[in-house]
Amino acid sequence: MNLPPGFLDDLRTRTSLSQVVGRKVTWDARKSNPGKGDLWAPCPFHQEKSPSFHVDDRKGFYYCFGCHAKGDAVTFVKETDNVSFMEAVEILAREAGMPMPARDPVAAERADRRTELSKVMEEAFKWFRLQLKTSAASEARAYIARRGLTEAAQDRWEVGFAPDHRQGLFHALSQKGIAPDMIVESGLCAKPDDGGAPYDRFRGRIIFPIRDGRGRAISLGGRAMDPNARAKYLNGPETVLFDKGRNLFNHGPAREAAGKGQPLIVAEGYMDVIALVEAGFKSAVAPLGTAVTEDQLKLMWRIHDEPIIALDGDKAGIAAALRVVDLALPLVEAGKSLRFAILPTGLDPDDLLRAQGAGAMQKVLDEAQPMVSLLWRRETEGRSFDSPERKAALDKTLRAALTRITDPSIRSHYGEEVKRLRLDLFGTRARPTWTPQRKGKFTEAPQNALAVTRGSLLATAPDRIDEVLREAVILATLITHPTLIQRFESALERMDLTGEGHAEIRDILLSHMDPATVEDRLRRAAPAALDALMSRPHVLIAPPVRNRADADLATSCLAEELAKLDARRGARREIEDAIEDLTGIADEGLTWRLSQASAARHRADQPPRADAAELGEDRAALSNHLQSLINAKVWEKKKN
Repeated sequence: MNLPPGFLDDLRTRTSLSQVVGRKVTWDARKSNPGKGDLWAPCPFHQEKSPSFHVDDRKGFYYCFGCHAKGDAVTFVKETDNVSFMEAVEILAREAGMPMPARDPVAAERADRRTELSKVMEEAFKWFRLQLKTSAASEARAYIARRGLTEAAQDRWEVGFAPDHRQGLFHALSQKGIAPDMIVESGLCAKPDDGGAPYDRFRGRIIFPIRDGRGRAISLGGRAMDPNARAKYLNGPETVLFDKGRNLFNHGPAREAAGKGQPLIVAEGYMDVIALVEAGFKSAVAPLGTAVTEDQLKLMWRIHDEPIIALDGDKAGIAAALRVVDLALPLVEAGKSLRFAILPTGLDPDDLLRAQGAGAMQKVLDEAQPMVSLLWRRETEGRSFDSPERKAALDKTLRAALTRITDPSIRSHYGEEVKRLRLDLFGTRARPTWTPQRKGKFTEAPQNALAVTRGSLLATAPDRIDEVLREAVILATLITHPTLIQRFESALERMDLTGEGHAEIRDILLSHMDPATVEDRLRRAAPAALDALMSRPHVLIAPPVRNRADADLATSCLAEELAKLDARRGARREIEDAIEDLTGIADEGLTWRLSQASAARHRADQPPRADAAELGEDRAALSNHLQSLINAKVWEKKKN
């Protein structure tokens, strides 16, 4: 949903940041001056005793001098309540008595339809709850009792029962005046192929309601009472309300608990989550009848930076954990990872809690392993490496896995850990490199690169000012040609901005405002950053900045600058990786080979050939050349 121009400014004007923050902190009376809007407190984002968290109530901004957290009222609510940006805006708008902006008619119609379907689902939940009290549900109640779920817990989780009747729910909802097409569209009932009356999808099952992150009813899951049923657990079908690959069971309550410091635990099913929460592990979720998807993984990371995947310790559980590892490797980044809690063989979280209690579960969580341990375990467990060929096969497999990690820094750290594990496994250090001396004698070469090489301009990473300059030209071009923001939006979102004030300007450009008001909004919200950017000499002489009327020129220049910036950074990162991996003696040949990579990087600064079909051709050639250098391991000394 796009917010109209001025809405956020008006919201911030009507919102007292000190009141919003004051709900989470205790102000330091000695250091604070409320009359001047100058308030201090211990930071709510990290553990500390001294008041290093500062709120400037007049300007509407906060900053922590300890952990460097900063932002406004919207940011504070978003971070402390663990909600999305729009959810934070809605919370503050409701408190300020401001109505949220009207939506476009088509979106409003779709939202209204979803609202109506959610109401149908709520009515179904109520009916299922009532059925659990009937004599037909005696076996279901006995099963639930055996699983240790008290009546109070059943009420908290809204557990219900679907009788084994073909149209029990359908008739009940129809009697409430709900149209048959709404019942079918919600996924509660299905229409037979012969065109007859709809029939209940869930029959003879214990019912577990499914709600989204905001608590809205979206679907349900059912556990069969018949041991011969085709599916022990059954989820509702894909509907307008429910996308099983984009939702998590217990999402909303888990997000709230994680925001209060609890670790996020990812279990396999409904009863595991219920057992964990009832035992005190409030931030627990489960995927909904599928293996963990990429969307669910990203959803977990929005809840917590390091979810713990709690899976059975049997072969199937380990296989499921490894599928998650393979899914996560290309997506991990600094501060976003996973840990894996492997339970005793044959036990799931519910079994362990009922048999040994919360302490045993906590011990398993405390011993959770990082992803690299699972990766190493898969490639080495139960295998022998008693020959060079087997060792080489292991190296090849591990290299293939590590190349899937896109973040250069994380890939480097994974490589170091794999080297350490490999050394522990084989019990010998890497073979020394020998270098000839005079009179035919050989001595062992130093195991690290020489200081003269590491101290060179190439090896220590040159000044990145050129990247900052390109960032400035890109941002200035978008400011002077704001109609191009939407076209280059995805590239702008991905940019890793390092220039002073550049990230602040980028965030304002991405706020989907009226192009005609972009510069005015920047002037109000970030005047210092805007002045610093637009006063740079290289920005002032940039063709798209000087020619505000030429949109075609601006489009071409933006595409070229983005491609060159991406190419330079890609090349620099590859060179940094090579430097990081330097082993053995470093000589003139090493310096020469690395200089070739540097030269390839600088080719990205040259204008594209006249016959180039696209501005990205140089980048593709550069990427291919760098890959060939990497494949050839140019940083390793070659034998004569």
